[in-house]
Amino acid sequence: MKALALLSGGLDSTLAVKLILNQGIEVETINFVTPFCLCKKGCSGTAEVAKKFHIPLKIVSVGEDYLKILRSPKYGYGRNMNPCIDCRIFMLKQAKKHAKETGASFIFTGEVLDERPMSQHQKALNIIEKEAGLEGKILRPLSARLLPETEAEKKGWVDRAKLLDIRGRSRKKQIALAKEFAIKDYPCPAGGCLLTYKEYADKLRDLFEHKKRVSLKDVQLLKVGRHFRLGRNKIIVGRNENENKLLTQQKPNGDYYFEAQNCGSPITLLQGPKTSKAIETAARLTAYHSDQKTGEVLIKFGNESLDKSVTVTVPSKEKVDELRIKRQKI
Repeated sequence: MKALALLSGGLDSTLAVKLILNQGIEVETINFVTPFCLCKKGCSGTAEVAKKFHIPLKIVSVGEDYLKILRSPKYGYGRNMNPCIDCRIFMLKQAKKHAKETGASFIFTGEVLDERPMSQHQKALNIIEKEAGLEGKILRPLSARLLPETEAEKKGWVDRAKLLDIRGRSRKKQIALAKEFAIKDYPCPAGGCLLTYKEYADKLRDLFEHKKRVSLKDVQLLKVGRHFRLGRNKIIVGRNENENKLLTQQKPNGDYYFEAQNCGSPITLLQGPKTSKAIETAARLTAYHSDQKTGEVLIKFGNESLDKSVTVTVPSKEKVDELRIKRQKI
């Protein structure tokens, strides 16, 4: 008997794997990597779990098809831009294909009933199973005894009596179980997704509104710098030396970059039409975030090199805030 686990590397999915292994079932794992994970360990967290339990791990990086779902999710967003139900359906559809390829008899996850408000209540779980073509076939070991019996339980592949009845957002039971199983240094005990954060969601919403074809590189760039909007132009200003390097390295072809002279300066990217107004605005934002806080500032800019220059005055905080990307109040 073989089972496939959706492994995030977090506490819940790690415990789920341990519970199934304890029943003498062979386990393989699959992990989906998106640009929106907040786990500091990233894929290494799942790799550590797989290594600890001596089980195979397949890492899948999502592609442009995931962004299409993100732009227009069938079941909508959570509080910000998190399409949790559609995201789960997407991952389970991919997992279903992998399970068939590897000969896994069933799929299980670390989901806990009512732990996440959008995607882990009973109605959402039913929708996810139906849309993924896995009705009655997804085992959730941490909450199984609170849920209808799955195929794996009905056929005796898994002993339901050895599964758990955890419910809700508290992690006390999971933490106690981790101690019992001698599971330590588990990454992302509560998980995390950038799409649930208002600042990032505002920038992503703005990107979708102004760009028809969005790439993974575009959404990665949203993590870097301060973001401003001037009509068809996006302006990104680095916040520190590391971000300045990233902006320089990730600068798309055709974008201008800006740097203040004779003082500490951010790197600024200008995307969109290179009109005189856009260039002046990018230059003024560069000046505002430079070490020179008053008067006129010499700004050099260009495409491949800083071969052009303009002198601008430092704008007021109010003018800068007007350009900052944020969700418009209705």
